[in-house]
Amino acid sequence: MSAPQVSNAVAVVLAAGLGTRVGADGNKAYLPIGGRSMVTWSIDTLTQVPEIARIVLVFRRGERALAQDALRRELPSATVEFVEGGDSRHGSEFNVLQYLADDIETGAVDVVVIHDAARPVAGADMFVTALSLARDAGGAIPAIPLDDVLRTRTDDDLEPVTEPGALVRVQTPQAFHAAALLDAYRAAAREGFEGTDTSSCVEAFTDVEVRTFRGELRNLKVTYAADIAVAERLLMRREGPAPCSR
Repeated sequence: MSAPQVSNAVAVVLAAGLGTRVGADGNKAYLPIGGRSMVTWSIDTLTQVPEIARIVLVFRRGERALAQDALRRELPSATVEFVEGGDSRHGSEFNVLQYLADDIETGAVDVVVIHDAARPVAGADMFVTALSLARDAGGAIPAIPLDDVLRTRTDDDLEPVTEPGALVRVQTPQAFHAAALLDAYRAAAREGFEGTDTSSCVEAFTDVEVRTFRGELRNLKVTYAADIAVAERLLMRREGPAPCSR
């Protein structure tokens, strides 16, 4: 009988943003949803994915204690590493890749999964799919086709841009071969490039194949105040009220 494959995947949860549109005074990642902080839901899900060897939480500058206290209080059994974020999403991703660089270069980390803390409803199956596709092809992102016909306004009329289904809405988790991801972000730093998401940087600076898999409508990004109630209903339907700690 062959020995089981050792996983070298690292999952990164980005929690270095603000909460202005959702109406939060501070970082929306720590807004309570169903009895725990939004970020804790994603980390709890990741602890249930055997393919994930390590979890890194990227916190906003000055919020290390806030992040550590939330995890200690709400999910004390989880082993989580902490990295300070940058001034942008791209900067936060580069910071965590620099933190992981030695392990990536030695092969101790083979795949990196990037996930937004603002997507607390993503299930374990999405992370498993992303990891599997990334290991096979090099990169993987979930996407949902847009059903609307998009148009652009001219002086006299509205002109069609694309037919329904031709464009997609990209979600997280996104997963990539770690070495290629690190190379892409180092190249981006040299060129002064900032991507809109992780895949845009990989596609700009590598030849890695980024495969798309079907995203989920329930995997909403909490952006506005009304999204909090929707996310809470989805989470309660999935597994019931969360305990304050384990």
